[in-house]
Amino acid sequence: MSIRTGRPPEHADHRALPRSDRTRFPWRILLHPLRRPSSWLLRKRYDLHVHGAHLVPTDGPVLLAANHVGVLDGPLLAIFTPRPVHVFTKEEMFDGPIGRFLRLSGQIRLDRFHPDPGAVKSMMRVLRDGACGGIFPEGRRGNGELERFHRGAAYFALASGAPVVPVVFFGTRDPGGRSGSLPHRGARIDVVFGAPYTVPAVPWPRTREQVEHTSMLLREHLLVHLASAKALTGRDLPGPLPPGDLDPDPATGVTDQGAP
Repeated sequence: MSIRTGRPPEHADHRALPRSDRTRFPWRILLHPLRRPSSWLLRKRYDLHVHGAHLVPTDGPVLLAANHVGVLDGPLLAIFTPRPVHVFTKEEMFDGPIGRFLRLSGQIRLDRFHPDPGAVKSMMRVLRDGACGGIFPEGRRGNGELERFHRGAAYFALASGAPVVPVVFFGTRDPGGRSGSLPHRGARIDVVFGAPYTVPAVPWPRTREQVEHTSMLLREHLLVHLASAKALTGRDLPGPLPPGDLDPDPATGVTDQGAP
């Protein structure tokens, strides 16, 4: 059974802070036509299994929050989520020809090291228009255990009232593989969607303490889903990246020890 949010997008206020009324909705020229052939190609190469897709609300704003293990995570999120999804993508990926492809497929360019109001407004535009956004709270590829958890997912949940759907990837990187490596041909890949987590929308100004508290609650929800996904699939994550292979990323976020 699919989930309906019952929240019509026309109730969104693009003039609320942060304003999104002057921000264009991301292009979708390539997002729709490429999903089906891309799904076919990936299923031909890998033993691919999608679990819990019915848990993604069928209407209204939704934010997907996924662990980040390998280079395939972003494409898998865009292709196998039941709805078209606009995912935050690090700005370094927008260099060269692939950048044009990412723009035309609706992905949102993000500067991870400096305040990026343009990216924030783009995601708010997506959510306020009742569409689906995506974010990797860990900020970079790693072991996928959610040890690092940036505050962005909580901020957008509070700012928009959108339910947050946890997503876990297994098999998108072989054990010992580098961050940019693909899994071996025929590898089993599992994409596991979880139950939505919703917090009431909070009007401007949202305090650091509110975002901090919500981040801790949201991370706990994702950790519970991660444990359930491991039990459901009988899978484990691939472990840490090889030494020296971690992508630079801001040292912010919430962890088991709290927030730095």
